[in-house]
Amino acid sequence: MRYLTAGESHGPQLTAIIEGVPSNLPISVEAINEQLARRQKGHGRGRRMQIEKDQVKILSGVRHGYTTGAPITLVVENKDWTHWQGIMSPEPVDGTEEKRRVSRPRPGHADLNGAIKYHQRDMRNILERSSARETTVRVAVGAVARQLLAAFGIRIGGHVLQIHDVVAKREQVSLEELIARTEESPVRCLDKEAEIKMMEAIDKAKEDGDSLGGTVEVIVEGVPIGLGSHVQWDRKLDGRLAQAIMSIQAFKGVEIGIGFEAAGLKGSQVHDEIVWSEETGYSRKTNRAGGLEGGMTTGMPVVVRGVMKPIPTLYKPLMSVDIDSREPFAASIERSDSCAVPAASVVAEAVVAWEIANAMCEKFPSDSMDDMLANVQEYRAYTEKF
Repeated sequence: MRYLTAGESHGPQLTAIIEGVPSNLPISVEAINEQLARRQKGHGRGRRMQIEKDQVKILSGVRHGYTTGAPITLVVENKDWTHWQGIMSPEPVDGTEEKRRVSRPRPGHADLNGAIKYHQRDMRNILERSSARETTVRVAVGAVARQLLAAFGIRIGGHVLQIHDVVAKREQVSLEELIARTEESPVRCLDKEAEIKMMEAIDKAKEDGDSLGGTVEVIVEGVPIGLGSHVQWDRKLDGRLAQAIMSIQAFKGVEIGIGFEAAGLKGSQVHDEIVWSEETGYSRKTNRAGGLEGGMTTGMPVVVRGVMKPIPTLYKPLMSVDIDSREPFAASIERSDSCAVPAASVVAEAVVAWEIANAMCEKFPSDSMDDMLANVQEYRAYTEKF
């Protein structure tokens, strides 16, 4: 499977075209909208989320509730477009009519690099596309992938482990409980004590005109053994998952399983012993590898974490340089969140869902769900008796 997205933060809509989804997959618009609503929640979101109520429209590839095998077009309208039609109009304007031009790049953003690369004297042409608003339609794409995975009993959940210097205590719970409890948390955190401290930290940062980052974790259960491959670098599923996480705006780090912790441990403390039983076949005593070895899934839960830096748009901006005068100025301010880590957890779930679904379609014949379901069932029986 593959997909492309298009659209700007304050343009009329965000669009995605997905190719390669098996035919006869039941698609629920309501389920996609549920994921879009989850992305809009979270303590620390800005005023933009009060304007937008994201809803998907499916323009192709789905008929009477089922995929046809043709490309699927998803559209999410920007309600704020009504206030930006002149500023973001595709029609030419003369210099006197140019509005909201940006000449002061924000440290930590794509503004200056993109302006230099694409020869743009108005950095709005960069920031509109580089904005994390683009993740809206990627969550919609991920929601389609989730529906594909659900047909094979594969479940995905995510939660926030850290915001700023507040670290949640680890708690061993089922994936179902994790999903239920974090859905009730304003910061998508299992630890109630940490939740309160995270919200207080976010409120303080907002008061100070600052922003906060953090760490999110995604868990995928029910994944069969052998997705991905060891034979080429670009077929390794852990590499693809890492790229997917790092493609999310403002993400600066990723780890799988115990990740960087492994650097300080001995091999006997890192690797997962293999066991076999008549009921389940092969599994591992532990899951420090995060469900991936040699670029392939082991059948254990896939565990991926990502680190999000603080959002670079600050209401007490850092110093920058005006590209017209080359004089120092405070960087420009665009409407923004003080903390988007809880929302980023939902985005991380979406991109991980896509990569797992894509790996499923690579592993098994996927022209239709009928073929795919039969092949997955046969393969699972094979792996249990191997």
